[in-house]
Amino acid sequence: MPLLELRNISRHFGAIRALDDVSLTIEQGEIVGLMGDNGAGKSTLVKIVAGNHTPSGGEYLLDGKAVHLSDPAQARQEGVEVVYQDLALCDNLSSSANVFLGREMTRGIGPFRILDHAAMRRRAGELFHGLQTETRPRDLVMRMSGGQRQAVAIARTMLSQSKIVLMDEPTAAISVRQITQVLALIRRLRDQGTSIVLISHRMTDVFEICDRVVVMRRGRKVADKAIADTSPEEVTALITGAKASA
Repeated sequence: MPLLELRNISRHFGAIRALDDVSLTIEQGEIVGLMGDNGAGKSTLVKIVAGNHTPSGGEYLLDGKAVHLSDPAQARQEGVEVVYQDLALCDNLSSSANVFLGREMTRGIGPFRILDHAAMRRRAGELFHGLQTETRPRDLVMRMSGGQRQAVAIARTMLSQSKIVLMDEPTAAISVRQITQVLALIRRLRDQGTSIVLISHRMTDVFEICDRVVVMRRGRKVADKAIADTSPEEVTALITGAKASA
């Protein structure tokens, strides 16, 4: 049984059909690359999975159970997390404070509570250790490299033991060395049993770490193939329309 299953999902914005009859499955511990040109429907599909949009038609199933998400907070409760391209981090805060942003740990007696910084730093340190990153709990985000910032964003998804993490262009605008670090982080997240949807324009990244690639064009899914059964040339042809489907 797939961890996530989308059946015949559509999404309309007035007369615009952003998604048209898209079906997709994600297995546990799988990395799926989601590719397509701008306007292909990738963002709309991801926003439906993340609870930002409700589909105009179709079914959304998690662990075989139909779900109806009304907002991202509900999606997070169901085990769906998103790492956005801008990472949504606060530069003036430490890495541990960013990991727990909005989910802070407190201590105290009765209604009198204060932030438990020591506990948050300790737990953040455990998450960073599990990801084998150089990021430290007390480090300020403003002084971090792109790879370290991604580690903070990924650690945040691990707080709730997420089942699925949607990653939007995680290797955009960072150096080659940092790309290697981020791809290693994604593999470690997968090794812990989390499923990952990698939205990327970088063909080399998709073919390096993904198990499957799904190609979108003009709101429709035109391919869903194992990485071993396709090639960068074929995927490029599918993205541009030189090849209709596969």
